[in-house]
Amino acid sequence: MNNRLILASKSPRRYELLKQVGFDFEVIPSGLMEDFVQKESPQEHVIRLAEAKARDVARGYPDRWVIAADTIVYINGSILGKPKNREDAMEILHCLSGQEHWVLTGFSVWHLERGKGDKEAVQTVVKVKNLTPAEMEWYVQTGEPFDKAGGYAIQGIGSFMIESIRGSYTNVVGLPLCELIEMLNRLNAIIFPPPFSSPTCGGRIRGGCGMRPPA
Repeated sequence: MNNRLILASKSPRRYELLKQVGFDFEVIPSGLMEDFVQKESPQEHVIRLAEAKARDVARGYPDRWVIAADTIVYINGSILGKPKNREDAMEILHCLSGQEHWVLTGFSVWHLERGKGDKEAVQTVVKVKNLTPAEMEWYVQTGEPFDKAGGYAIQGIGSFMIESIRGSYTNVVGLPLCELIEMLNRLNAIIFPPPFSSPTCGGRIRGGCGMRPPA
């Protein structure tokens, strides 16, 4: 089991995304504080934190591949965090209503023993419909906004408010799977099963999605 991937995040949404594509991994969250640096751009912010989280966990497991990420939601140059209370949640929803906003995720993969790693950021533009006061009040009462950056969950009840997206859907959930898998493949952190011949269709098709770290 020593070659299992490590997800350096306690986010249940990132956990479900990796499970969805068949990854074999262990969850070991980073305890790193998510601080802000003056004059740092949103992209610089999420990439810096993702890399710092990956390296933080990798120091304890230098022979393992570690995946870390950081996601922010911003609009008109302001970053929207997780609502602290009902009033904060209502204010965030008022801000998002009828507007486009940006979801930016920085992600990083590191293997300290091999001295290999990479980092990247993916951005998605999301348009929220015009929300009525009753809709906002109802959504806040569901409790869903309170542990979500930007105050909503696109994969949950909050999907009702999303008018359109441009870019990666999984990025908005919390982890851009397409770009992450490309990075893992580029670093040789995962192995795809070889193609096999199908006796029914007579052609060459890919094997199952059981992507795994190399031995």
